[in-house]
Amino acid sequence: MSYTTEFKSLRGQVSAQEWQARVDLAACYRLVDVYGMTDLIYNHITARIPGTPDHLLINLYGMLYKEITASSLVKIDVEGEIIWKPDTDYGINKSGYVIHGAIHKARPDVACVLHTHTRAGMAVSAMKCGLLPLSQTSMRFVGHIGYHEYEGPAIDLGERERIVRDLGPHEALIMRNHGLLTCGATIQQAFNTMYQLELACRSQVDAMAARSELTMPGENVLAHTAHLYQPGTRRPYGVLEWPAMLRRLEAEGRTSGYPPYWH
Repeated sequence: MSYTTEFKSLRGQVSAQEWQARVDLAACYRLVDVYGMTDLIYNHITARIPGTPDHLLINLYGMLYKEITASSLVKIDVEGEIIWKPDTDYGINKSGYVIHGAIHKARPDVACVLHTHTRAGMAVSAMKCGLLPLSQTSMRFVGHIGYHEYEGPAIDLGERERIVRDLGPHEALIMRNHGLLTCGATIQQAFNTMYQLELACRSQVDAMAARSELTMPGENVLAHTAHLYQPGTRRPYGVLEWPAMLRRLEAEGRTSGYPPYWH
């Protein structure tokens, strides 16, 4: 079996649009690792390749997020059929296209889907109350988040329509007893939404663990705050933040021992 992670660069062998999507998606994988949202080799982030008929990029199943590069990403269709992958015996995880393919197929406005199994995300997913508006960060999601009941490991194609139904028009989904999911019109926006959702879950777990009486603003304040934090109200999320995130990756990558994400 060959589990090499040394792949030749695809730059110049794919369209400029696909290469940029690969670079941005690889950076997103690295950022999820940097901000402590990984689960060994599990989970996925997928991105739609611009200008293609429902072709997606996904990670090889077996690589750490900090190993992902632009040229290591696999090209699949929304049904999970592999169109191209690097010369390695690593494949893809079926759950990746059951969950992600369903959303990409049903939501043409979505360019990226991100799914995590973080400690705080799983904790909140198990709480009957769900995500509470305890912080300004969590108020962003008031009226803008869905909930999907647990049905077992996501390998049943029949679950697809229920995931799409429960996500609805939102860009965030709490998968009960499972984890978190976000999506967005860009890779940058989907990452920003996940970062904020994860932070909201961490702060909720901390606040509830303090065993002190909790306070929440009134409904009018919650609705107003949620509106102000929607991507289309003031500015799209991810655009301003992304260059700073890439600078961090570049600086830390110099001593990481891993190939640069843009390879």
